[in-house]
This record gives sequence, structure tokens and C-alpha cells, in this order.
Amino acid sequence: MYAHEVILNELAQELRPMAEGVEWFEALPEDEQRKVLHALVLFCGQARACEEDVPESIARSGIRPTHTPAVMLTKWRFGMERLPTYELTKSFRLLIALFSIADARRRRLYCAGGCGHAWHNLPNPTHR
Repeated sequence: MYAHEVILNELAQELRPMAEGVEWFEALPEDEQRKVLHALVLFCGQARACEEDVPESIARSGIRPTHTPAVMLTKWRFGMERLPTYELTKSFRLLIALFSIADARRRRLYCAGGCGHAWHNLPNPTHR
């Protein structure tokens, strides 16, 4: 896995604090932030995120339901990597929340007895 994929999965699995994730994300150049958001959209799809996950995602993310990324997600529209720069961190927080919800469900339903997914078998970053 690429380093950013590890970080995103650690955030989704709450192995890394969101504040640290936001700090990491905001330190990236804008083009890298947009690539990370695109990757998160793909991860959400792979984890089988669904529209029913949206309200909880908005609540977990800490952004207001009226912010553009939340409105987009409510309409099940992605493409947040194309939003203005000032919306990128909000999009990041929201997509991490959505990924976290979908991935937790996927682990509970399909990987409960263990699995070979490298991203479900990450060591705790504090123990590295």
C-alpha cells in the first residue's frame, strides 16, 4: 500500500486521530489534496458506502449539513476533488467519515473471522 492509503485507512479505523489526519492533509500541496480526495471516493465505493450512510457521515465529520460537500453527498454526488480550495478540508473530513462507516460495516459483515486485506490488518501507528 502507498503511504497515503495507510494513513487514510488508519483514520477510517480510528487508529490515527482525525486532528492528525487533517493536519497531514492540509500540509499537502493542493494537487495532492485533490488526489487524496479522489482516492477516498474510490475507497468509499470499494467499501460499499451507501446513501443511508450520509446523515451519520455528516454528523461524524463535524461539518454543517449546509456546507457544499455535505449537500453534494446528500444528493449522492461525488467529485469533491473539483471543489474550490476552501472546501477541500471539509470534503476530506466528510469522506473519511463515510469511508469509516462503510468500512466498519464491511469488516463486520465480510471480514469478521479475519481476512487477508492488508488495510484491515494495520498495526497501531503508536506501536511502530
